[in-house]
Amino acid sequence: MRPEELAAASLSELRARYLDEGRPLPAAAEAALAADPRAGARSVLAAVRRRRKANRAEGQRLRNLLRYETRLWERGVTLVAGVDEAGMAPLAGPVVAAACILPRDYRPRGVDDSKQLDPAERERLAEDIKKNAVCWAVGRAEVGEIDRLNIYWAGILSLRRAVLRLDRRPEHLLIDARRIRDLDIPQDGIVHGDALSLTIAAASILAKTTRDALMARMDEEYPGYGFARHKGYPTADHVAALRERGACPIHRRSFGPVREVLGLEAEQVEMFQER
Repeated sequence: MRPEELAAASLSELRARYLDEGRPLPAAAEAALAADPRAGARSVLAAVRRRRKANRAEGQRLRNLLRYETRLWERGVTLVAGVDEAGMAPLAGPVVAAACILPRDYRPRGVDDSKQLDPAERERLAEDIKKNAVCWAVGRAEVGEIDRLNIYWAGILSLRRAVLRLDRRPEHLLIDARRIRDLDIPQDGIVHGDALSLTIAAASILAKTTRDALMARMDEEYPGYGFARHKGYPTADHVAALRERGACPIHRRSFGPVREVLGLEAEQVEMFQER
């Protein structure tokens, strides 16, 4: 749109073109908007400039999130997998892990540690990651395995299963604060990795959305506990329902509140755990 066209354009046309459609604003058009006496035109220009600033900040944030991946790529390591799990703390349901390998030029706007995102944004990003990833996979450790192995080793098992289910064998793993034993792939355990690595953050989103959907299905199978709402975490209403209704098959017998309801001593659970 030429400067003379801008002057004749209605404010609704300007908003539609440069805000709703997000079209770039050429320098000449920007100067024309700045000189436009209409308050609405100046408002459109201010919004465009705010969007530019936000885009620059997001671009810088994503570049920072790729610091670990970039070091590996510069060494010729192409297939870098991020790995993370969801569901370590709940009283019910499996641990779900995800692994994904992302293209080098993939910059999913808004990706962050899944815990920092609202459900709608997580779902949007999960679909985008699945569509654009080189490959992705999930792995689970079931409730019986959690009770037998303990939650730490069950979490490692879910991570291992996710990695082994990838269609491409990774050349390097980036894992949130863990290392996976008995896996002959170079790996880095990064503390708070879901907030520091884009591929780990992407894996955390896949793990969280997969587990949330599973717990919503479990709510239909075992109604009355509120699994769709709290996803098995030890909220006050979940603990109250557990005490009122007793444990169901997906409750973790090795966790204190469940043991208490069932009248189990810790030693009775430990008898069945592997060393």
